[in-house]
Amino acid sequence: MNKLTVRDIEIKAKAVLMRADFNVPQDEQLNISDDTRIRASLPTIKYILKNGAKRLILMSHLGRPKGKVVDKYRLNSVAKRLQELLGQPVKKLDDCTGSGLQAVIAASSENIILLENLRFHAEEEANDPKFAKNLASLGDIFVNDAFGTAHRAHASTEGITHYLKSAAGFLLEKEIQYLGDILASPQHPFIVILGGAKVSDKIGVIDNLLPKCDCLLIGGAMAYTFLSAKGFKIGNSKLEKDKLDLARDILTKARQAGKEIVLPVDNLVVDKIGPAATGDIVGEEIPDTKIAVDIGPATIKLFQSKLKGAKTVLWNGPMGIFEMDAFASGTKGIAQSLAVSGATTLIGGGDTAAAVVKFGLEDKMTHISTGGGACLEFLEGKVLPGIAALTDK
Repeated sequence: MNKLTVRDIEIKAKAVLMRADFNVPQDEQLNISDDTRIRASLPTIKYILKNGAKRLILMSHLGRPKGKVVDKYRLNSVAKRLQELLGQPVKKLDDCTGSGLQAVIAASSENIILLENLRFHAEEEANDPKFAKNLASLGDIFVNDAFGTAHRAHASTEGITHYLKSAAGFLLEKEIQYLGDILASPQHPFIVILGGAKVSDKIGVIDNLLPKCDCLLIGGAMAYTFLSAKGFKIGNSKLEKDKLDLARDILTKARQAGKEIVLPVDNLVVDKIGPAATGDIVGEEIPDTKIAVDIGPATIKLFQSKLKGAKTVLWNGPMGIFEMDAFASGTKGIAQSLAVSGATTLIGGGDTAAAVVKFGLEDKMTHISTGGGACLEFLEGKVLPGIAALTDK
């Protein structure tokens, strides 16, 4: 970690501008259904307040409003939840830029200010210098604690660092530490579990981690492209035809490097995906009319056996359509095994994090990444603009 952290900078009597990731799911009544990302920001927020900051100004995006004001993406529910979690008032503003905003902030009796959704302005994602400078004018110091957006060069993550001394918050520091250790010096045996929908989403991760890991377990919809590449019938299961040669190449590389890639040996299949669907267990060969929706019980046991004795496990991507309880057994079985494994367990954000939370096992994991896309790009070995732009020590 060669970047300044919030511990390294003097914040007493300063106005601290903090980029958080409050992009949380909401129900139809705009109530927050999962506040994990808000809770993850609390250590940095509390540290800044405890250490005498004159004012803390928080900023985030929510959803994809595409540069326009969309009421359902206002941060009102976030302000309410923050206030409940912190036990003190949070003043929510109706914009994040514009004339008079500095005066409103200066006149506020609250010392926690939440700006309105950054992405109501197209300039945010365009990394517009003027927009970034306007944001910077609201604070004396910039703290980035939004790992989920660190892979994007936006005004509030990269542009703003050209105008303010910048440091990482505790969450961002933690993400860099755990994911960095995986890339630099994982404890062996090191097992990688990959799932999710597409091989194409995980190509970079496989290329970067295959030389470092001892075994790669592949489940989820992406497994069926690999099974097809090996000559198995996969019925109507998801297939990326244009990635078959790539899958064969990955299998060949693994074999030549002496790395084991483990694929499903049985599968839960249905005629049609839906909550009322009833499934059957089949082997590696999937009947023509069937769709695989989860790994089968033999595969769960096989994967669990491979995890025994592991010192480090990275898991990115569910084993099936875990959102439907009937198709959640594979994902749940893996999560339960990791919870009692004793290994350093890193959960790669996105759907995998949501699954672990669904099964109530989040406290049993060493680290759950708050960034799906950012986590993947970090594990691919890419430079993330939001991290690279922070002030060096």
